[in-house]
Amino acid sequence: MHYFIGNLGHLFIILSFVTAVVSVISYWQGQKNPDRWIRFANVSFIIHGVAVFGIVFALYSIIHNHYFEYHYAWSHSSVLLPWYYEISSFWEGQEGSFLLWIFWNVLIGFVIIWTNRDWRPSVMAVVSITQLFLVSMILGVVVFGWKMGSSPFMFLRDVLDAPIFQTNPNFVPEDGTGLNPLLQNYWMVVHPPMLFLGFSLTMVPFAYAIAGMTRGKLKEWIRPALPWALFATVILGVAILMGAYWAYETLNFGGYWNWDPVENAVYVPWLVMVAAVHTMIAYKNNVSALKISILLVVTTFILILYSTFLTRSGVLGESSVHSFTDLGLSGQLLIYLGAFTIGSIWLMALVWKKIPSDGKDISPYTREFWIFLGAATLCLMAFQVIYVTSYPVYNRISEFFGGALNLAPPADQVAYYSKFQLFFAVVLAILSGTGQFFWWKKISPKELRNRLLTPLTISLLISVAIFLSWGISQWQYILLLTASIYSITSNAFIFGSLAKTNIRLSGGAVAHIGIAMMLIGILFSSGYSKILSMNYTGRAWNNDFPEDVNQNNLLLFQNDPRQMGEYTMVYRGIRKLTKEAGYVDVNELELTDFPNRVLVKRTLSDELSQGDTLTLTNFENSYFEVEYSSKNGEQFTLYPRVQINDQMDMIVYSPDILHNLDADVYTHVRTFPDPEQEPVWSAMDSVSVVKGESFFINDYVAHFRNLETLEEINGIVLNQGDVAVKANIEIEGEYRNYMAEPIYVIQGMNAGMMTDQVDDLASQITILSIRPESNEFVFGISTTQKEWIIMEAVQKPFINILWIGTLLLVIGLIIATSRRYREFRLMRDKAME
Repeated sequence: MHYFIGNLGHLFIILSFVTAVVSVISYWQGQKNPDRWIRFANVSFIIHGVAVFGIVFALYSIIHNHYFEYHYAWSHSSVLLPWYYEISSFWEGQEGSFLLWIFWNVLIGFVIIWTNRDWRPSVMAVVSITQLFLVSMILGVVVFGWKMGSSPFMFLRDVLDAPIFQTNPNFVPEDGTGLNPLLQNYWMVVHPPMLFLGFSLTMVPFAYAIAGMTRGKLKEWIRPALPWALFATVILGVAILMGAYWAYETLNFGGYWNWDPVENAVYVPWLVMVAAVHTMIAYKNNVSALKISILLVVTTFILILYSTFLTRSGVLGESSVHSFTDLGLSGQLLIYLGAFTIGSIWLMALVWKKIPSDGKDISPYTREFWIFLGAATLCLMAFQVIYVTSYPVYNRISEFFGGALNLAPPADQVAYYSKFQLFFAVVLAILSGTGQFFWWKKISPKELRNRLLTPLTISLLISVAIFLSWGISQWQYILLLTASIYSITSNAFIFGSLAKTNIRLSGGAVAHIGIAMMLIGILFSSGYSKILSMNYTGRAWNNDFPEDVNQNNLLLFQNDPRQMGEYTMVYRGIRKLTKEAGYVDVNELELTDFPNRVLVKRTLSDELSQGDTLTLTNFENSYFEVEYSSKNGEQFTLYPRVQINDQMDMIVYSPDILHNLDADVYTHVRTFPDPEQEPVWSAMDSVSVVKGESFFINDYVAHFRNLETLEEINGIVLNQGDVAVKANIEIEGEYRNYMAEPIYVIQGMNAGMMTDQVDDLASQITILSIRPESNEFVFGISTTQKEWIIMEAVQKPFINILWIGTLLLVIGLIIATSRRYREFRLMRDKAME
């Protein structure tokens, strides 16, 4: 039992909580008396940060050193987990993910302390309050019978009510349950840190807005907050896109966005933050944007807290595959959300009438008008998603008051959300393509028409050409494609003019081009994806499958080619991925006492000899080798994966993807024979053969090549007078030859037979008897059903346009962030002179 590291972690949690309380008080007092309090507040927050680093160190040490007496390490890691997945296991649980959020807040707090002295007391007071609430979530103490937080340093015996702990309180399991198979992906090493950094960054413009209202600086907070808001938009957007790509590579629903409630809960704050950034920019030329900016910045952070409540309180139940299990923190999360919501509303109500506003009507021939329309559209998009996503919350509220709403989420959530979001996307594309032409000044209708004529004409010509070549006839897709191409064309004109003068001003144009390209990529990859594995037999592969799954999936028997459209597909069998030799046939490997080590059964090549030891990259993973060949000569092999985790009782199927410039080929297995179920073999047929003769095994041509006399069998030396012979039989398979080596043993008056099995050919071969007088061997042959898979193959056209668009979006936001930070720094330095 390793008590010290856990006690040290507990101590650091308590220290971080106490110093967070001290920091809140000190920074609050520092607004009134900075000379007396600020230095003390800074020291307190630095100690708080050091304590947080100590918590991180203690928890990771427990995971890395496999101290399975701790519940967190036992629940989320295992001995064989690679070091990079150990990092993922750190934030798999609620406590670790809260700690990651706290960690980022500390680093951001340090940046604010060292970069902005003027706003430091009031902004850091808000940061410290946030830290106080977050640290309370991992405090793990009971106050007057009320549990406050869940500590990651709880012993397993204190959490699990297992009989073993009654007889042996110091029992320590040899291994943990491991990391959720869905999270064993490289994107899950980087996606959660990026996501929680985005959460933390939304706190900063919120803190500036709150500080501006408490200090009476109702206008001045915009300039320092804007670079942070842009940076938050970049990071949170990248995190969302990382999650989408993870879903595309790991999950088997065939896409990158499933409108899952947890996905929605992050998407909505990002939309509102994008709207806030635009109104904050518009404030430079229209003071009316100030109230809207405050409201949107505050709403973004409140929505982040609301998303935390949704995913961690258990309120979503089984409506999401991503949500955490409830650790009994729902009440505390509700207090956290309520405190910030009520406090923010109260503060805005106090100063609302004092916030400057010119009250003038905005002309439709100004850029501010188009920005406000865009912001309104983004907010409507967010509202449409969050309203339906919150159905479980409405049901809980109704139950609390004795009612029964029983609101159910949409049966087809992808179709439901997409039909609304598509129209909003059309409006956004038109607005982003038009608003850029105003350049913060009012222009006449005639001048606007002149500016729009060329890009609009080019857009229509390109759109018509695409409609005709692709046969696009659905009016919704026509609208979306035309609007997206118009946005790209218009912003390309803007970018071209800015590149000649000041490219630092081009961030908006680049970002808008990226968004429009994303819309086109989504349109083609989702709306015009092509099922390559269409089932034309009219039979259902599995009655438990939905109708569309039976229609879109194909049954492939091993080594049995199937022609589907332009491709011929052949399933070759199950493979294991090894570090030394890549993919190896699982039937050629023998298990050892070490789960991640296997032995080669027989010599396979010059590099792989019988008895060689290979290391598996992950012993839980098996790969289905599927060969593709097209009519134009293209050939490639994909290895969709299944991961079987017995401890978690989970079977996870993941796709493999061929990335081409014009389209991806997306392949995933739906099901395959149960590996635990023994095959049913046919009654044995016999055939008499002499050496050198050919015969048939399960309809395959076989050649009895020669006979070998053995001196030992599997390491067992034969006694004097014993005889053992091995027949070498070469079988011609569909794409390669196989060797079968049945053995016949005579010991005294007894004869023994050792059957050899060729799994790829679903055959067993046995030497039944030897006839010396005729030099004949009697072989017994049994067969079974070939191995098979039910798989789906989908061609996703132009999906790379989506990923290129995401890259341009990020580049554009980075350019804009850099520009706004440079402006803020110049103003700050000028004020300090």
